[in-house]
Amino acid sequence: MNADGPVVNVHVLFFAKSRELANTPRSTVDVPTEITANELLDHLVSKFGLISIRDNLILAHNESYIDNLSDRILFKEGDELAVIPPLSGG
Repeated sequence: MNADGPVVNVHVLFFAKSRELANTPRSTVDVPTEITANELLDHLVSKFGLISIRDNLILAHNESYIDNLSDRILFKEGDELAVIPPLSGG
């Protein structure tokens, strides 16, 4: 992750399988104020050991789902990020 620009601290909430793999229900992480959703996902997967469910995760920024991984996300200090795996086993 390229953090040449400003960085902020955001709250990360983990649900279901992501909580189990991260071994915590919540954490904080420093992220650039602007990052693509894909870069963010890669950072979270690496930092919290979520590689086995990486392709199935949904991210939500301040309770809004991030639908497109190429979208740029703008973070402010204290923002909330949720890591949500699929809710059913299919």
